[in-house]
Amino acid sequence: MNEQVERIISAGIDIGTSTTKLVISELSLRNVAGGGQVPKIEITDKEILYRSPIFRTPLVSETVIDIPAVQRMVESEYQKAGITIENIQTGAVIITGETATKQNAEEMVYRLSKAAGEFLVAAAGPDLEGIIAAKGSGAYQHSIKTRKTVANIDIGGGTANIAVYRSGMLCGTCTLHIGGRLVEWEGAKVKVAPSIRKWLKSIGHSPLNGDGAIASEMAKVLSRFLAGSFTKEDELLLVGKGPSWTERIDVLMFSGGVSDCIYHEEREDESFRDIGMMLAASIKESEELAAWEWEQPVETVRATVLGAGAHTTEISGATIEVNDSHLPVRNIPVYRVDFHGGLDDITAKMAQAVQDAITIYDALQEGLNFAFYLTNLPYQSFRDIHRLAVAFTEALKQKPNRQQPLIIVMDSDYGKALGQTILANQADLPVICIDQTEVEHGDYLDIGRLLRTGVVPVVVKTLTFHS
Repeated sequence: MNEQVERIISAGIDIGTSTTKLVISELSLRNVAGGGQVPKIEITDKEILYRSPIFRTPLVSETVIDIPAVQRMVESEYQKAGITIENIQTGAVIITGETATKQNAEEMVYRLSKAAGEFLVAAAGPDLEGIIAAKGSGAYQHSIKTRKTVANIDIGGGTANIAVYRSGMLCGTCTLHIGGRLVEWEGAKVKVAPSIRKWLKSIGHSPLNGDGAIASEMAKVLSRFLAGSFTKEDELLLVGKGPSWTERIDVLMFSGGVSDCIYHEEREDESFRDIGMMLAASIKESEELAAWEWEQPVETVRATVLGAGAHTTEISGATIEVNDSHLPVRNIPVYRVDFHGGLDDITAKMAQAVQDAITIYDALQEGLNFAFYLTNLPYQSFRDIHRLAVAFTEALKQKPNRQQPLIIVMDSDYGKALGQTILANQADLPVICIDQTEVEHGDYLDIGRLLRTGVVPVVVKTLTFHS
């Protein structure tokens, strides 16, 4: 078997409520299939090449990020790491916590993804933050190793992102307005974040009662959410939906800036005039939280940025058909087509799928592109593939812009066969047909350039700017 290894450079940038950091990783790709089998390229190793210092997130005001300052910071860190924009083939910009609610958060992501590298992608949204942090902290890996249900709680300046894993499978997520910078002070002046004012009022607290009391209450709320016994008042701290796991949690792991104070007392930073250290102390001393087994993370404050740099990228199958001149593509929404194991009424089914996708993603008929995710396909003979290709090309005549690439994602190994059959029917249609990739309806995709190993890097994400 050819043991040739291909290496690609990945960048992760985390712009959080309190801090901003960057990490550069090298991902090694290898064919893990046996001789004579269909090639299966996987990421077999991840090495951190460079970790930036932890910077205070630059803001122009309470509601506006200082975009030029962030760009200068990133450019300077690239220089220190000894890399150029052209070296980077994948990665993620993650705008986290309260920063995702800033007025110019979307502009920040757009500007930075343009300035930071050809295939550096943008992602935000509390669920995704929690998932990425759990991979960067080691919670995801710990759940695989022990087969236990592990909750990673990533606590930053404005939010606590919880992701629960059991044996490597995501059980659910939840995000709370619990963080170190939600109560700050300048001299005698106390500043309370709008996101927790209603909750404070509901429990009869004000910052004047003592910041330690607020931190203690936050620790109790956190324990009730983890135990599934939260109250109506506790729900005032929810960001979006409630907890989506049903399993009983076995192990707790903490990451994020506040966890740095939980596990590393010597790193306490007096320059942060907020309740971060009090919150860390309350969590550490909580009798309720002590009821669970605790596991120390491999990363604390850098968990999210390491997850963004090393764990957001997946690799497509090797049996794919792609027009490389149309890559990379970014932020392509996914429309799921479920065949339920049959190809009955395939022409009508594909016509309806294309019509529905246009209605959802290109309602104004501006020619915005989207991807089709074909799942639960039955075994495909050549005749079946041909029927599917003909139905697809016929259905695509509804699209206002027929020159844009047809992007197809499959979880089975028919990417090359379907892509080439579509091209045989319509040679001038740019086709990007990838397989061995699982996505969901409403996900967004980034697909990078074709690599030497005949695969493409893929990032699946949820783009949500929560408010």
